[in-house]
Amino acid sequence: MVEVALIDHLHIFKSLTTDELNKLTDLCSVEDYQVGQSLFIEGDKATDMWIVIDGSVELRFEMPNSKSASNESTLSSHSKDIPESLIFGWSCFTPPYRMKLSAYCASRRCKVLKIDAKKLNKLMVKDTDIGFKIMSYLVQVVGYRFNQMKEGVAKFMGINMMNSW
Repeated sequence: MVEVALIDHLHIFKSLTTDELNKLTDLCSVEDYQVGQSLFIEGDKATDMWIVIDGSVELRFEMPNSKSASNESTLSSHSKDIPESLIFGWSCFTPPYRMKLSAYCASRRCKVLKIDAKKLNKLMVKDTDIGFKIMSYLVQVVGYRFNQMKEGVAKFMGINMMNSW
């Protein structure tokens, strides 16, 4: 359980009332990580939605036959500078409910909020106003990540074009 004051300032919850925020506190926990430490690994069960509170987190591909993911396999970075980048782990809302990437603490320390997905889903079904507000924000998050991917593909294609000259 967390205090309302901790989640009150997060963009995903800006449209929620104090009463609605109070319904979320029991679903949340806070965890701290050190640089290089993994939060979860690709293929793990996706049981939580994650939000960066402090520091930064990188999502990486786990390369086959590699000991661990490296900076070169980073797909996206998540820090408090871009509100839509704060949320990750939304695989907890889509079958087969497995993490598609691995997450690593990319700063000296990072603090993350974990929200239990099963309990959150039950709350969103029971209180559709909360569900609508949260899912509306998650659409922005997915759009942000899609644009990140699109820029990465364009960059990759541009590098390939330059190298073939």
